[in-house]
Amino acid sequence: MFQKTLFVKNFILAGLLIFTGTSWGGQVFSITLNGNPLTLMGKMAEVGKALPVLSLPDLGLNMIDLQSFKGKVTILSVVPSLDTPTCDKQTHFLSEENKGLDKTAKLVTISRDLPFAQKRFSKEAKIENILFLSDYRDALFGKSTGLLIEENRLLARAIIVLDRTGIIRYMEVVPELAQLPKMEKALEFARSLKTH
Repeated sequence: MFQKTLFVKNFILAGLLIFTGTSWGGQVFSITLNGNPLTLMGKMAEVGKALPVLSLPDLGLNMIDLQSFKGKVTILSVVPSLDTPTCDKQTHFLSEENKGLDKTAKLVTISRDLPFAQKRFSKEAKIENILFLSDYRDALFGKSTGLLIEENRLLARAIIVLDRTGIIRYMEVVPELAQLPKMEKALEFARSLKTH
């Protein structure tokens, strides 16, 4: 019990380090794109709390409730647009370098691309082990997690790991939009949740 508690405390401290120089609790959080500042809108999601209750359309326009992921460790890969090289690389990494996590965990990519564009991307990329969800309608996911970019209405680049109860246990928002998140670190953390 003590070891598990210590693990969670260390993780929360690590989570705070991920957000060094930023603000929590609905205050402004800024990122950059090629060094130019961008502002994130909404209340920033927090480690230790649940995702907001909402549904997003999948490739077939079926509404998927984010609460339906409970029961499985879930990795949310949040990208601005699948039609950019960095987002393409992030999505391929999740699909191809997850070392078997796709057999026991839920892998999800969320962007503001239309579901039709996501479907084209997944077909061309031959990706079948990721659930693609679109925040195109009203940016509810972006607004309710603090990941909506005010200047261009795209989503910030992030990686989020949920435990089996739907609680956020790991979250990295990439400070520079053109860079990848620490994907292997997030996947390793997701693997560790399966044994705790």
